Amino acid sequence: MASSRASTAACFFLGLCSAGIALAGNFYQDVDITWGDGRAEILDDGQLLTLSLDKYSGSGFQTRNQYLYGKFDMQLKLVPGDSAGTVATFYLSSQGNTHDEIDFEFLGNLSGDPYVVHTNLYTQGKGDREQQFYLWFDPTMDFHTYSVLWNPRHIVFSVDGTPIREFRNREFAGVPYPKSQAMRAYASLWDADDWATRGGLVKTDWSKAPFTASYRNYTADGCVWNSGASSCAMGSNSWMWQELDSNAMDRLRWVQKNYMIYNYCTDPRRFPQGLPRECNAG
Repeated sequence: MASSRASTAACFFLGLCSAGIALAGNFYQDVDITWGDGRAEILDDGQLLTLSLDKYSGSGFQTRNQYLYGKFDMQLKLVPGDSAGTVATFYLSSQGNTHDEIDFEFLGNLSGDPYVVHTNLYTQGKGDREQQFYLWFDPTMDFHTYSVLWNPRHIVFSVDGTPIREFRNREFAGVPYPKSQAMRAYASLWDADDWATRGGLVKTDWSKAPFTASYRNYTADGCVWNSGASSCAMGSNSWMWQELDSNAMDRLRWVQKNYMIYNYCTDPRRFPQGLPRECNAG
């Protein structure tokens, strides 16, 4: 039921409703556990996947399919309690030194402090496009849906159907855009206490380990990339050219006004030669 409500909200806010909504898959069929030496577990007949972190190792998985454009959803329940120093992720990435990447990273906290949602984008190996947000709910109490829309016009990050960030295709202004490298979806839980919580001031308390994050209801409504070819023709999917409607733009502005805590485009000290081109492009 929660998944259905989240999907409906995503349709309403993003204007992405279509006749062919992708159904949640099965982790046994959709992903490979890539590291963790038993710390990642698939449970409930493939409907739930947990990642664990202790002082020796974290864990992670990747999807078997690669995609060139699509709409990707994952429901997460983040590490509860004192999670300082830990980072749980859900992201898309290609491979190589000039890779493209679209990141959700969830930075752990001391008990009672809010989680920080850290977003970033890499194009042709270049990142440094961070935006950070607090959430308007406790992400450790229940599952919530974190989504990426990636089409030729823009990339949209959303939470429970509410867009929190948009990165538009501004190739006209000389800004590279991810459009030619197929990406897999990945997830991981790892220790980053050198930077994750209050800039590294708060370290991981290993007496609280193992730390566990839970994943479910992964869906990918996208163009599968296989042997150099896409499974769908350009424009054959309703999300391929979708824009944010007025309701979605209102929600986006609401989030950025009330919950954004960092925006690289308003941090000129990081860019003494001038802000990145996309910050000033129309």
